[in-house]
Formats: sequence, C-alpha cells, structure tokens
Amino acid sequence: MWLKWIGRAFAFLAFALVAVPVVLLLIFRFVPVPGAPQMAIAAVEGKPVSYSWREYDRISPYLERAVIGSEDQDFCTHHGFDWKAIHDVWERHQRNPKWRMRGASTISQETARSLFATPIRSWVRKGVEAYETVLMEFLWPKRRILTAYLNLVDWGNGAFGAEAASERYFGKPASALTAVEAARLAAVLPDPDKWNAAKPGPYVRGRTGAILERMHEVTRDGLDWCVKG
Repeated sequence: MWLKWIGRAFAFLAFALVAVPVVLLLIFRFVPVPGAPQMAIAAVEGKPVSYSWREYDRISPYLERAVIGSEDQDFCTHHGFDWKAIHDVWERHQRNPKWRMRGASTISQETARSLFATPIRSWVRKGVEAYETVLMEFLWPKRRILTAYLNLVDWGNGAFGAEAASERYFGKPASALTAVEAARLAAVLPDPDKWNAAKPGPYVRGRTGAILERMHEVTRDGLDWCVKG
C-alpha cells in the first residue's frame, strides 16, 4: 500500500515538474508575469518589493543593448547555453577547485531561474533550470525572453525589473533611460545590493564606460538582431 502511494506521489511530482513549466510558459508568452519566487520570498521576509511589468517597447532600447553587451553577447545565436563559456568556467575550476564556478549563465538561463527557481542551490535545481531553459528557448521568441529578463531581474534594494530600478535610481520610467543610465544599471547586475547605479563608485564608473563601448558593438555588429521588429 505504502509503495503504491509513494509511486503515485513520485508520478504526480514528475508530471508537475514536466507539465507545469510548459503551461506557465505558454501563458506567459502572451500575459505579463505577475511575479517571481524571489519576490515572494523577499515579501515574506518583510523586505521591500517594487515591481511593475513593462512590455518591450516601453523599455529603453539602451537597456536592451546594455544587458546584451555586458551579460550575453551571443544571446541571438545560442539556444539557451553558452557552451564555450561553460567550458572555460569548468577548466578554471579544474585548475583551482576552491574557485566557485560562476559567470557562464546566459540571459535565457537567468530568465528561467528568475521565473521558476528559488535561491536554494543544488544540483537538482540546476537540472530543473536547464530543462526550463530548453523549454523557454523552444516556446518563446528571443524578444519575449529578453523582455521577461528585463522585468524580473533583481536590481537591488527590492527593485525588481527595469521599471522599478529606473524609478528607484533615476526617478524616471524605464522608457526614458539614457545610454549612460542603462549602462550603469547593467554594470551593477553582478552585485546589485553592493553597488549603486545612482551613486556609482570607481569600479561601477569604469565598468559603465566598458559597457558603453559594448553597447556600440551591439549596434555596430547587429548583436541584437533577434529582438528587432
């Protein structure tokens, strides 16, 4: 009897893990995402949460170029994973096992993580994220993936998404961001609770300059072709 119930429980869990992401992705391809697990966790912990969904055409194109240039220059050509970056990170970890593996995630992976995952780190979570990334790349156009990324990413101090971050740090809507402001927002993404886009220190100012150059490369080389039109 117990084995039968355990079997049913595992079957239900497997169905949920496979089917639920598919259904949600099909819905959110057309409907604004109402929130994400990280926002709910922050709210339960009593932390401030600011979030307002904005469609692609209501976010400054400078911010799109800034995040592609700084976070994922191959966004338009990969299918969810940057295998070269993953290989480089693995090689570095092999040379120094104490070094924490990071830095190879694509915009697609980060979007899947924001949409479905919790902050708990485990190999199971990574497997689920990989599955959800594959699904997202299959079910969503690149423009929708980038739109969701810009809306769900944590920009620190309880500001989730481009609209909340733009209002918090610059007192204006995301549609009005300048090139420099967009570059600053992209510059603080690696550690948004440590760095401040409105009051940048030497490191953020230097990184902002580098991102402005990459934004020029994105335009010059058409690295954002998949989100145009």
